[in-house]
Amino acid sequence: MMIRNQSYFIFFLSLIFNTLASPTLQRDALLEFKNEFPIPKSLSSWNTSSDHCSWKGVTCNANSGEVISLVLEDINLNGSLKANTSLLKLQHLQHLNLNRCNLVGEIPSSLGNLSHLKGVDLSDNELESEIPSSIANLSHLRYLYLHFNGFVGEIPSSLGNLSHLKYLDLSGNNLVGEIPLSLGNLSHLTELYLYVNHLIGEVPPSIGTLDQLTDMSFSLNNLSGNIPSSFANFNKLSYLDLSENQFSGGDLSLILSNLTSLSTLDIYNNHFKSKLPSNMSGLHNLEVFDVRGNSFVGNVPTFLFKIPSLLYVYLSENQLEGPLEFGNTSSAASELQHLELFSNNFHGPIPEDISQFLKLQTLYLSNNSFIGEIPRSMSKLVSLYSIDLSYNKLEGQLPSFLWRLSTLTLSHNSFSSLEEVVVNGSDSDLSSNSFHGPASYVDLGSNSLQESFPRWICKFTSLKVLDLSKNHLFGSIPSCLMNSIASLWYINLRNNNLSGFLPDIFTNTTDLRSLDVSRNQLAGKLPKSLINCNSMEYLNLKGNKFSDTFPYWLSSLGSLRVLSLGSNAFYGPISSHFGFPSLQLIDISHNSFNGTLPQDYFVNWLEMSSGWRNKNKSEWSFHNLEENSSYLAYMGGVNYEDSMDMMYKGVDTKFPLIFVGFKSIDFSGNKFTGQIPKSIGLLNELIHVNFSRNGFTDSPSCHTWTSPTTFFKVQFHEALSF
Repeated sequence: MMIRNQSYFIFFLSLIFNTLASPTLQRDALLEFKNEFPIPKSLSSWNTSSDHCSWKGVTCNANSGEVISLVLEDINLNGSLKANTSLLKLQHLQHLNLNRCNLVGEIPSSLGNLSHLKGVDLSDNELESEIPSSIANLSHLRYLYLHFNGFVGEIPSSLGNLSHLKYLDLSGNNLVGEIPLSLGNLSHLTELYLYVNHLIGEVPPSIGTLDQLTDMSFSLNNLSGNIPSSFANFNKLSYLDLSENQFSGGDLSLILSNLTSLSTLDIYNNHFKSKLPSNMSGLHNLEVFDVRGNSFVGNVPTFLFKIPSLLYVYLSENQLEGPLEFGNTSSAASELQHLELFSNNFHGPIPEDISQFLKLQTLYLSNNSFIGEIPRSMSKLVSLYSIDLSYNKLEGQLPSFLWRLSTLTLSHNSFSSLEEVVVNGSDSDLSSNSFHGPASYVDLGSNSLQESFPRWICKFTSLKVLDLSKNHLFGSIPSCLMNSIASLWYINLRNNNLSGFLPDIFTNTTDLRSLDVSRNQLAGKLPKSLINCNSMEYLNLKGNKFSDTFPYWLSSLGSLRVLSLGSNAFYGPISSHFGFPSLQLIDISHNSFNGTLPQDYFVNWLEMSSGWRNKNKSEWSFHNLEENSSYLAYMGGVNYEDSMDMMYKGVDTKFPLIFVGFKSIDFSGNKFTGQIPKSIGLLNELIHVNFSRNGFTDSPSCHTWTSPTTFFKVQFHEALSF
């Protein structure tokens, strides 16, 4: 009787198994799953007229017709996985990939019933809630990708039971708490990614037992304490990223000496305060060494530059000191391409043997205390295309080989002269095919250059940014600059001794966004070719000797936001009604403008009116700034900022940055008469108004300018002067 009952039971299980494995039922399960979502066009092949094993994203067992893989990457399902999803009927499913399917909601705990699953990829969706602990029931799982969703809560410790797991990626979520000790049980794990979460506490030493790891990233969390010494077990680890945490120490000498397979080390932006390890010779596969943004002290160990595979070295924003020494690297470090040492305490000259890095492409040494001249040996660095030596104590003549570089930042030094470049001549190196130049970004501002404007710059036709401000340049601006100006975005010649006229060279300057020639000795009339600068946002002519009528024709420049004509010899009325729709800062103070202003003069100054701002909230809003006060936008481009000086609350004030929300009118120190236009009351976003030292006969109507509290944080307050 018992044998008969057992036979019935086996028959019953066989019947269930064959029923679930039935091709028809497998097909119907897929169709039911499709109907759980808005029908995507990309699943049009899923219909009863064809074999389900031929459907998009479906793979079947060749013999039984059982669905073993479902890969629907980039299919816009636009819905949630139901608790009783029809996927549960696909009991032989081994691989489930719903990456970038616009899924929302949560992972149903019932997913843990698909016991044959070897891989789950639900990454790049909008899933949230907690990661269900039932996933730990998937004992055959080899990979689990849940990155870039919105999961919350702690990492389930039960994941440590997935003994066959090789790849685990939980990055880009909102996970909190500590890293579970149980993850140290995943002895087959080769890749572990937990970056961009809110994890806290110390990394458990048990993680160091994962000696099969090749890639690990815990970056952008709030992890703290020491790096466990057990990390020395990672002799297969190629990629280690612990950046942007709160780590403060650990036995780096012990750990790094054992990471013989390491290719990338990134501990950027932590709180390390020790010296760099004195010997890292075991890192013979290292390509990227990034320890920026810490508080490392002492000298840079010279053996670092003897690692033959080294490509990128980032040591900036630490407290490293002493003279910079590279040691005799011979040909070992010939692969080095990027060297970044800015914002440290290095002193002494730039070493001549920097020339041994023949493949060096970028060199950033700014914000140190380097002295002396730029070594001539650097001319051997024929692959170099970007250099930043700004904010040092360098001096002497700038060698001509620098002009072959694409990006040249040498501001805030004491360079006194420029070695002339002969372009396309027998002595010129600029025609060599090995050079990346001529320069496109040149910043020589705040030096001690004492010579006439370098005319050979006219030969550079790829210039985008030219900053020669705050030097002692004299003579006229050459007309030949027309050859270069067509490509320029930004020109800053402020605070020199340039004289003569501003040349009429702006015929083809449709890309020029910012022109600053303030604080020179320029005279005459404004060149009418400025009207071609369709992209112009910032024009500063303050502090010269220009003698002309008000350039009302500039109102056709629809992008113009800053116009500064103060402290010149402009004259005559400015009663034109054209208006400046984008203007938010105008300074025409200390000239000889006269006459009366019509009462509706400011009607078309739309950028300064609250009504216009309410219709065009494109750049910023007070609400957003209050929510995130750490982010403030300033006028300028990607690699430069506009600045200005103006009379503010009775004090001549320099603003090295112009906040995008600053709105100002300064008509002071002229000869205006009559009434101040009542239309000034329409400009509800004004922060600073100055009509003083004129002949106005009355005060404006009772209009109050109120500054949001945001402006107090950036030192901009309301100011009215009449």
